Amino acid sequence: MARWFVALMLLAAMFFCGYALIHSGTYGLTLFVFAPALIGGIGSWVVRPKSGTEAAGAGAVTAAIVLCALLPLKMEGAVCILIALPLALPLGAFGGWVAHKLTSGGPVPGAAMLLLLPIGSLTWDIKAPPPVFQVRSSIEIAATPERVWKHVVTFSEIPEPREWYFHTGLAYPIRARIEGTGPGAVRYCEFSTGPFVEPIEVWDEPRLLSFRVTQNPAPMQEWSPYAHIEPRHLHGYLVSEHGQFRLTELPNHHTLLEGTTWYRHGLWPAQYWRWWSDAIIHRIHMRVLEHIQTLAEGDGPQDPH
Repeated sequence: MARWFVALMLLAAMFFCGYALIHSGTYGLTLFVFAPALIGGIGSWVVRPKSGTEAAGAGAVTAAIVLCALLPLKMEGAVCILIALPLALPLGAFGGWVAHKLTSGGPVPGAAMLLLLPIGSLTWDIKAPPPVFQVRSSIEIAATPERVWKHVVTFSEIPEPREWYFHTGLAYPIRARIEGTGPGAVRYCEFSTGPFVEPIEVWDEPRLLSFRVTQNPAPMQEWSPYAHIEPRHLHGYLVSEHGQFRLTELPNHHTLLEGTTWYRHGLWPAQYWRWWSDAIIHRIHMRVLEHIQTLAEGDGPQDPH
């Protein structure tokens, strides 16, 4: 009974520490690496597994329960919890295994170093600058660059998405409009959560349209039992900084249209979260590129050369 009481106190302390990190917007190694491992260790210590395998299972289950508890507590949405599970479960399992080895007297190489993990991870979370990533997508369009260009600069409303992932709350593009022409014009790419504001830097018709991004809407609307929640990571943690469309004429008078986004996020471990953000941005690119393809190819007969 005492063991359960101590475990509950430890988990409560972990909860308040996690709440403080989330509330402050510190979505780093401490929250996503150290915390699941420690939670898994606590779970393993409570149930007293007989083997390392059972300990790993207990750790993974404990980490999953704590993570899923963020949904009814209005701290996170369902999609973000599902995305975090593949990271949290193995770390919880590792923590459970380490706790079992320590309590059973077995050697754990480098166990003392684990005590330094929260200090090192917090230092990293506070000081590490977010890296900038690049996503490039392309499509071949049966039209000349001149015909494609006008639909790159501005395009009509895209039909409602049929892809299932855009029905989970992920933001998706709807239409684009522009005010002015040439460098200094401002393009507005309107998403389901609001507009991207894109001042034009390079207007090389019909080859290259390059722009900065000065305003980003929320990347998603959280799935939740509650009407509306606003975790800190919805604002300022997935930020598009620059974008461009490059049009290359092919020998068959078709156009290779490439869309590129440079973005950063403040989530760690960065490479894990990059897998998800790259995939999401690529699918957003393809929704736009395929719509431009439909518009350009539907303009009428191919321009003669």
